[in-house]
Amino acid sequence: MGEIFVVVEHRKGEIREITFEMLFKARELCRTSSHNLTALLLGGKDQGFVNNLAKWADRVIAFEDNRLEVFNADLYKEILNRLILEHTPFLTFIGHTSWGMDLAPALSIKTGFPLATDCVDIQTEDGRPIVTRQIYSGKLFSKVSFKESPGYLVTVRPGAFLPPDGVEKNPGEIMMQELPSDLTEPEKEFIEFVDTGAGEIDITQAELLVSIGRGVGEEENIATIKELADLMGATLSCSRPVVDKNWLPKYHQVGTSGKSVKPKVYLALGISGAFQHVAGITGAGTVIAINKDRKAPIFRVADYGISDDLFKVADALKAEF
Repeated sequence: MGEIFVVVEHRKGEIREITFEMLFKARELCRTSSHNLTALLLGGKDQGFVNNLAKWADRVIAFEDNRLEVFNADLYKEILNRLILEHTPFLTFIGHTSWGMDLAPALSIKTGFPLATDCVDIQTEDGRPIVTRQIYSGKLFSKVSFKESPGYLVTVRPGAFLPPDGVEKNPGEIMMQELPSDLTEPEKEFIEFVDTGAGEIDITQAELLVSIGRGVGEEENIATIKELADLMGATLSCSRPVVDKNWLPKYHQVGTSGKSVKPKVYLALGISGAFQHVAGITGAGTVIAINKDRKAPIFRVADYGISDDLFKVADALKAEF
């Protein structure tokens, strides 16, 4: 029976959300095949780490070593390369993150397994993965198949899959292992985490997003919407035109060329609803759209819509807070 590997990503004592997104998709693939799901945890001393992963995976292979507590590309590549060559998994999931963009290409070279990056969907057909990627700045979706290989590697875009809060299955097997004694001494050494500025928020983790589009009109008007977002306890995000005009930094952008988000509530102000933007909010719980144009595409995907001046509505909302 074959395996599907998921490389667990963690930072500062927490498993990152991309891990559970990959576990969710990998488990879905396992249900339609004869594969077992294995989570690979390098580092992470907290037993809760391992127990939590065992709720999702059929097996957890965990290495507990101080050298693995923070990401070290040299060590991680060597260990993962050995595991992949030893077990020959059908498919290995890696997050399309700073970790994954470092690890995956090197592992593809070392193992000889083909790699598809930044995937937004993964299926199987005739015993091979079929992945969906976005091309031309998110304007088109392409389906990519692989040539026959003993195994395949994919990196997954954060936010592409929406995992449930939990999973109902018997806990998987836990295999605690020690690092091989013949590992090559890494050439890199971790020094410290340097946090980004306070303004560089992660919109993928927000439960409430207030998002602005071209309809905001002028850069000076953004302050008005930011005030609303602050009153609501929301995070400010935007569509691509706002970033293209340099009104907000790229990390605020929602959509195929930005980030996929999954807030409980997504409030879209002056956003027309191009498919590239809509693709980034498929995981949202409730979408509320405000746009003067009654025919704006955003209303086709919104749960609630108001066709009116966005600033008039924003002022009314402020009065409620």
